[in-house]
Amino acid sequence: MRTATTYLAVPALTGLDGGGGLLRRAWDLLLRGVGGPPLASYSRTGETPAAPVVSPQHGTGIDELYHHRRLQLVRLALLLVDDLPTAEDVVQDAFAALYRRHGDRLTGLDDPEAYIRTSVVNGARSVLRRRRTVRAHVPEREGHAPPPEESVLLREEHQEVLVALRRLTRRQREVLVLRYWSNLSEAQIADTLRLSRGAVKSTASRALAALGRKLEASR
Repeated sequence: MRTATTYLAVPALTGLDGGGGLLRRAWDLLLRGVGGPPLASYSRTGETPAAPVVSPQHGTGIDELYHHRRLQLVRLALLLVDDLPTAEDVVQDAFAALYRRHGDRLTGLDDPEAYIRTSVVNGARSVLRRRRTVRAHVPEREGHAPPPEESVLLREEHQEVLVALRRLTRRQREVLVLRYWSNLSEAQIADTLRLSRGAVKSTASRALAALGRKLEASR
């Protein structure tokens, strides 16, 4: 059975006191609501330590990568596409494509983790593009409700944070999720999203300010 507690473990954000501390309080509320310890802590310098997750050894194959990274990647995809079945499909498709191109030993890949992470982000982008196309031609049905995992397992204040996150631009959302959930450095985010480090830093700053404003407006 899929549960929000299994997939939505969100790290605490330290040093983020914009909006009178609302952003920090809202993020902490979300963390408590979905369960699980923080994945990382963050310094005021903006650099993140390595994620405390067991990593596959260099040179291992796709089975090891899948075993060690699938859950983390599903969580990443879930924060980008909003629903669990689609997130799982995005990750499954990314691993299938990885196997087709590089085999079970991942021949020719210097950094399989970076490769699969970029594939998941690109897969999430494709999902969102298809959704926009469908919504442009097919009116949304009245009484549309969010998936049961979200509406039942997350309390109202936790949903506010996710709703505010969804209202950011695609790039802002990607940068925040990769930065403060996936625990990536600015250099890693720049490589994943094909941006400069300066663009990552400025996008993160604008995204945090926008997120704080949206949370404030929802109160």
